[in-house]
Amino acid sequence: MVFILALPPVVANGQQAQPASSRYQAPVLSGSDTSKLRGPRQPIFFRHDVHAGQDQIPCMYCHYSQTCIGCHQLIGGGPPSHQAEIKKVRDAWRERKPPEWIRIHALPGFVRFPHMRHIKALGTQACVTCHGDVQNMAQVSQVSTLRMGWCVRCHIKNNVTRDCSVCHY
Repeated sequence: MVFILALPPVVANGQQAQPASSRYQAPVLSGSDTSKLRGPRQPIFFRHDVHAGQDQIPCMYCHYSQTCIGCHQLIGGGPPSHQAEIKKVRDAWRERKPPEWIRIHALPGFVRFPHMRHIKALGTQACVTCHGDVQNMAQVSQVSTLRMGWCVRCHIKNNVTRDCSVCHY
């Protein structure tokens, strides 16, 4: 038995998505255009501007369990360059070998950053605070320093603890 996961057209706050005709339409990039984008080249060119922007898929849908094949069993998508990337997703699933993504937002090993605590406190819309406006990025790059001073300023702004043991344990 095969289960096909379909996403309803909703945004992160539960509102109905806009009709397709009025939604953001991501530009088609040719293979040569990707060299001009900021950020590391990933094994599969994942378009955040399409998935999070145009299709309004909430961040935590993918980042919770990385279920690309849930949609791309059926969705073959667009121009040949998109089809080639979706083929990589299907091949990885068939071969039971997950893509080796290149980490973009990395913290030192002595720092603990519990995403769920931050999402619970600030909401899913707060992802943009650290990760930037990924809904409009064809390829994700680091936009915040993620250095201690940057984090402390955010804690001060949001009136939350600055106890060292919260992040360093």
